[in-house]
Amino acid sequence: MVRRSSGGARRKSYASRNLNFNRHQGSGRTFAIAAIFFAIALFLAPPIKNYFTQRAQISALQAQLSSDRAALDEARKELTLWQDPEYVKSQARERLHFVMPGERQYIVTGGDTSQEGNASSVDIVENLPEGQPWYTRMIASITEAGKK
Repeated sequence: MVRRSSGGARRKSYASRNLNFNRHQGSGRTFAIAAIFFAIALFLAPPIKNYFTQRAQISALQAQLSSDRAALDEARKELTLWQDPEYVKSQARERLHFVMPGERQYIVTGGDTSQEGNASSVDIVENLPEGQPWYTRMIASITEAGKK
């Protein structure tokens, strides 16, 4: 009887081994599928990263291109202005203080209120000793400015 009971125990252990084998076989399939997905992700990650990097570069270049086109349009407008002789004359009068032959130019100084604030600094310079060399006057000016 001992042998039969041990044979029955062998059958049960064999059956339990088959069940355990089936469980391991399922997890092996899961592992294989996970490994395949990991490999696919590993192979697709660099091209996908490159794709998004290149799309960002393309967007940046398109934005730069549109701003460059706007700057080019502005330069063309300015060029057409400079081709007009009247515009050139007005700019020469404004920027370079040119006058036409026979005209007199008057430059008004001290007309702005912003220059009235500088009058106090002019008063300090006027209170410096007269008739002395420039470097003595400069040192006195620095000394006077340092007191305030």
